[in-house]
Amino acid sequence: MNDSQQKKCHAIIHSAATVCATIASMMAQLPGSDSVAIVPIQITMIVSLGAVFGIELTESAAKASLATATATMVGRGISQFLVGWIPVWGNALNASTAFAVTESIGWAVANDFAARQRALVYR
Repeated sequence: MNDSQQKKCHAIIHSAATVCATIASMMAQLPGSDSVAIVPIQITMIVSLGAVFGIELTESAAKASLATATATMVGRGISQFLVGWIPVWGNALNASTAFAVTESIGWAVANDFAARQRALVYR
């Protein structure tokens, strides 16, 4: 990943993570409801990351990429179940967890796309 790609990835991933954190914070007391808004943001993030590396993705391909990273969502679900319903604490926990999960997914996908791009170049 070159510097230009890294800067673009950072902007895409950090923006998506910030929006996801905001949504999760506002919807903390409604278990599971934020997923309806967060998943499309993460799919858009993955499609945008693909564009940075010249990888054209369909929505279904982006969903498949997101599904591979869904294991991290288990931790988010557990934390929301344990304290997500508590006002203030739950809002902060949901926001930070949504931010961290989205950042993790974004960088995992970006690094995968960079590796794919390198593999194509060296063929």
